[in-house]
Amino acid sequence: MDTTDIFLYAGYLLIIIGAILAIVMPLIKSIDDPKSLLKTVVGVVIIGALFAVAYSMADSEVAARYTAEPFNITPTVAKLVGGVLMTVYALFILAITGIVVTEVTKIVK
Repeated sequence: MDTTDIFLYAGYLLIIIGAILAIVMPLIKSIDDPKSLLKTVVGVVIIGALFAVAYSMADSEVAARYTAEPFNITPTVAKLVGGVLMTVYALFILAITGIVVTEVTKIVK
C-alpha cells in the first residue's frame, strides 16, 4: 500500500466523520430548542415531496447500449436517477429565484 492509498482512505474516513457530525450535531443542538427540529423536519418533508413528484415524472426508458455490461442500468435505476436530477434542477431554480428576489427587494428598499 503506497501513500496515495493511505491518503485516499484517510480522506474517505474524514468524509464519513464529517457526514456523521453534520447529522448528529444539529440533532444534539435541537434538543434544547425543539421548534428548530420541527422546521428541519418540515424542510425534509418538502424536499421528499418534491422528489416524489419528480420521480413520478421521470422517464424509465433506457437505451439498449446501457442495459448491457458494464453499465447494467435497469428501468428502476433510470427512473431514480431521473427523479434525483429533476429534484436538483428544481432546487437550483428555486435557489436562483430566491437570490434574484432577495437582491431585487434590497434594491427597492
